[in-house]
Amino acid sequence: MVVVAGGPARAASCNLTTGPYQRQVEQFLGRPVDGRQSAADCAAVRAFQSRHGITPAQGYAGPLTWETMSTMLAQRAAGTTPNKAGDCPTNRGRIACVDLTRQLSWIQDGAALAYGPVPVRTGKRGTPTRTGLKKIYYRSIDHWSTLYDVAMPYAQFFDGGIAFHSTGKSMWNPPGSGGCVNMRPVDAKAYWSMLGKGEDVYVYGRKPGT
Repeated sequence: MVVVAGGPARAASCNLTTGPYQRQVEQFLGRPVDGRQSAADCAAVRAFQSRHGITPAQGYAGPLTWETMSTMLAQRAAGTTPNKAGDCPTNRGRIACVDLTRQLSWIQDGAALAYGPVPVRTGKRGTPTRTGLKKIYYRSIDHWSTLYDVAMPYAQFFDGGIAFHSTGKSMWNPPGSGGCVNMRPVDAKAYWSMLGKGEDVYVYGRKPGT
């Protein structure tokens, strides 16, 4: 047992207030849906918040938590047809698509899905991932960012300092990146093997909350 100031250490407080998105959050987490916060609800919400870096992780079913869950639901709904609406060009051969609205990316060859879709973490307000048709112009497998003083493994730059690259953070960690398209290591490695200098990248949509 850890003792602090003469007594047992206490766990971080849990907010037992019913949140504005209580029912939606309960349903997402598979909890009994009654629209009332309970200690068990709070523990489940807090675990979700801690896993994805949502602060404060106090178990409150607030706007940011529900926004994160809503993005996850939209990603699940994409299934194996992320380009069903035809927003990403299908007439350019191999292309990496980035949908800011759903925080999804995938690689397609014409209309055929070649990889993904996978969750990504794009730019936040003030440092957005810019939209439009781009091309990969520089690749660096062990890149180090001098601007942010962090590692950017499997970096593939396609718009100034904006690149696909691996990160250890959750893809749903708010508020977002400094503009880059953050990816899970397995996905960043796959993109590295499947893409090359001069290949197209198409970014569209608008990230929730920006």
